Amino acid sequence: MQVHDDETMKWSAKVFDIDTGEVLLEHSVDRVLNTASVGKIFLLHTVLDQVDRGERVLEEQITRRPSEIIDNSGLWYLLQADTLSVYDICTLIGAVSDNAATNTLCRVVGLDAVQQHTERLGYRDSGLDDIVRWPMQPGQSPTLSHGSARELADFVARIARGETLTSSSIDVFTRWLGAGMDCSMVASAFNVDPLSHYYYDPEVWLWNKTGTIGCARADIGVAMSQTRRVAYAVLANWRRGDDRRDEALAQMRAVGEGVRRHLLE
Repeated sequence: MQVHDDETMKWSAKVFDIDTGEVLLEHSVDRVLNTASVGKIFLLHTVLDQVDRGERVLEEQITRRPSEIIDNSGLWYLLQADTLSVYDICTLIGAVSDNAATNTLCRVVGLDAVQQHTERLGYRDSGLDDIVRWPMQPGQSPTLSHGSARELADFVARIARGETLTSSSIDVFTRWLGAGMDCSMVASAFNVDPLSHYYYDPEVWLWNKTGTIGCARADIGVAMSQTRRVAYAVLANWRRGDDRRDEALAQMRAVGEGVRRHLLE
């Protein structure tokens, strides 16, 4: 199980057994890379932290603004409903990395609040940098989010161990990410149904969050068998304009195959 840097592609990766601590893969774990939509996990976590503190309810109704509607990633831009509950907005983010939902929720929660919460969790090399913008203008953040494999693998492992949120909020968080439909990267090796894999399908139970842009792929999550749990964060960036997507996906699948062997051996 390994990934390879070269002149135009760089990796940060960490994979480990949550319960034994056995490290299955480490590669430039402190390298900070562009993680595209992965940083949306910190927005979801902030919402649930506010719920745990009694500052917000998931039933709250939120109305999107026209300026917040971004297409491509997501479904809300195709839906007629302009108003959804906080819970449903978060579900769209977890399931399809919804850009419109992200922008609307960021307005309500506050990007500053998300960034401060991320720092309180102890993460300095990972975070959500901005809302989703297109087209980009000068002076705006060049990245939606950034992160290192060490911090992102730690984040998902803490969730799996029942840390950082109440048990009920952890159940909600993992259910949101368990609905994630992008199984094209590390998770491609698990052969799960991309539309239904929250529980064993047939041997691996997966929840994850991915990030995709033209020069990056990122996949973080937890994969479980009946006896083992693995946390992983595998991040790849390459030079803008190069076509390295297929190579990155092949290496990510190879990592996933190693994870699957460990889970099922």
